[in-house]
Amino acid sequence: MNGCFRGRVSAGRRAGFAAALLLAASAAGAGGVPWTWQNPKPIGNFLTGVACIDSLSCTLVGIAGTIMQSDDGGASWRSRASGTGETLEAVSFAPDRAHGIAVGDNGVIVHTTDGGLTWTAQASGVATSLYAVALTDADHGVALGLGGTILRTDDGGATWTLQAGGTDNDLEGIAFADALTATAVGGNGTILRTIDGGTTWTAQTSGSTGWLTGVAFTNADAGTVTGSDGTILHTTDGGATWSPQTSGVDGQIFSIAFANEGSATAVGDNGLILSTNDAGATWTKVESGTTNQLTHVALAGFGGAIVGGLGTIFQLVPLSKTWSEVTTRATSEQLDAVAFVGTSTGTAVGTTGAILRTTDGGATWTSQQSGTSENLWGVAFSDADTGTAVGANGTILRTTDGGATWTPQSSGTTSLLWGVAFVDANIGWVSGFAGTILHTTDGGATWTPQTSGTTTDLRGVAFTDANTGTIVGYKGRPNPPDPAILRTTDGGATWVNQSDGVPYQLNAVAFTDADHGVAVGNAGGILVTTNGGTSWTPSTNEVFYGLWGVAFADAAHGIAVGEGGIVSRTNDGGVTWTNEASGTTNQLIGVSLIGEAATAVGGIGTILHSEGATNDAIFANGFDG
Repeated sequence: MNGCFRGRVSAGRRAGFAAALLLAASAAGAGGVPWTWQNPKPIGNFLTGVACIDSLSCTLVGIAGTIMQSDDGGASWRSRASGTGETLEAVSFAPDRAHGIAVGDNGVIVHTTDGGLTWTAQASGVATSLYAVALTDADHGVALGLGGTILRTDDGGATWTLQAGGTDNDLEGIAFADALTATAVGGNGTILRTIDGGTTWTAQTSGSTGWLTGVAFTNADAGTVTGSDGTILHTTDGGATWSPQTSGVDGQIFSIAFANEGSATAVGDNGLILSTNDAGATWTKVESGTTNQLTHVALAGFGGAIVGGLGTIFQLVPLSKTWSEVTTRATSEQLDAVAFVGTSTGTAVGTTGAILRTTDGGATWTSQQSGTSENLWGVAFSDADTGTAVGANGTILRTTDGGATWTPQSSGTTSLLWGVAFVDANIGWVSGFAGTILHTTDGGATWTPQTSGTTTDLRGVAFTDANTGTIVGYKGRPNPPDPAILRTTDGGATWVNQSDGVPYQLNAVAFTDADHGVAVGNAGGILVTTNGGTSWTPSTNEVFYGLWGVAFADAAHGIAVGEGGIVSRTNDGGVTWTNEASGTTNQLIGVSLIGEAATAVGGIGTILHSEGATNDAIFANGFDG
């Protein structure tokens, strides 16, 4: 039986995949996730564990309560409602294929009795994170995790009992060789052995001080452990002695699985896949085609699956016995803004000049050639063909053919440009660094600076007609920040700062008419005006993390997105807000709302789509992955 693990040493690296540490985790409600992934597909969450019960049937888990299942050997995957927003670290199924358990952060345990179609919570009795789980049958299993926590169940998880493992080191992986014999591994070279189903544990000498995360046994005597610095240890005497094997790599090897007594696959850092056909006497590096972290591997029958960072999923192709990546991506660049004209046609822009286009509501996104490597931060379209994108170093790009070609325009500045708004094909404004405001009346053929009266960085911009508009932003120093809400009623000839007393760093703004608007910012800041900004009233969604994007479909219905995958909706013009499950903790930066169709974009190429609000209220309380 192959062990399940979390790979805890990877936790600090997860934020690197998203390009920023995110400060919230959306907790999915029991009713399911109403947001679907459009990029990457089938999912873009960090994936931590996978279990396969035969050549066709596999289940994976990951951050934000992710559970997905495949019944075609990993070629396609369907989301399942886990009932939790905590990161699920590992999953295991009993031999009957119906009973399964997934464990995760803060002591979360969820259980299935129908092969993974539905999941219900179980009380673990602990608040410590659980990193590994293994079931020997429908009733008996062991979960383990932070600080040497070991839990055992004899009734299918209805009750869990703490066991003494004799260690304070985190335990990361576990594998049963038979119903009674198991090996657990963890930090500082920890290896523990049980021969009574997990009631008592005995320490073994590993000869390593590394972080051990993967373990697999083919019988009671023969087993292999993997870990940090390319560590592979092998035993032929049940762990009485452990001998190092030569992996040929120096990175973390997170997980190992055996197909038979001689054939095994191990996975790890930077897309590492190792293969052996002689029980580890020799290991061969397999070209994976990715540098994403691979966290877990499972083999069963003639099939198998590998999962990892950025939603990476590989399937084992039975006939060729090769690993093929299932995950598809239009981009892995951070996406900073999105604009739709109608529900079908939209454009998203992001780092290193990334531009994506859809004409089918996001079912497919196609990369466009921007002609720049500068980061793009804003995009606006006046019709399906005519649009403008802005970004770093004064970059302004223009298209009149739906993005088939993008032409650079002369901005006259090298300042970073964040926001862009057009009221028709010709009249528009751009906002940017240190109080920069640019205006055009000829579609960007010429851009004219306007006097903002501030040196604050200006980020979000919204205009309702050729005369009336608002720009928001903030100066990062001093602390507290110096915010800005600039208002014009004469097309930008003059700007009035309305920000007196505003406590927030403001990132985005949306107006539905000249009077009604909402601005959002850091620390969960939401400001609402019904009089064109003469006064701004604080509102709250009770989540104190950064909000980066806001959009309204009409005067009543709006949506805000931000750090940690937070999504908030309003049905009363911003007076009250309801948080809902986005199904990810990836940072969401830009959002579009046309009718009930919402599209949110963000870190690591995230594109999410929803056709309507959910009743799943949530509170955000974690970290990104």
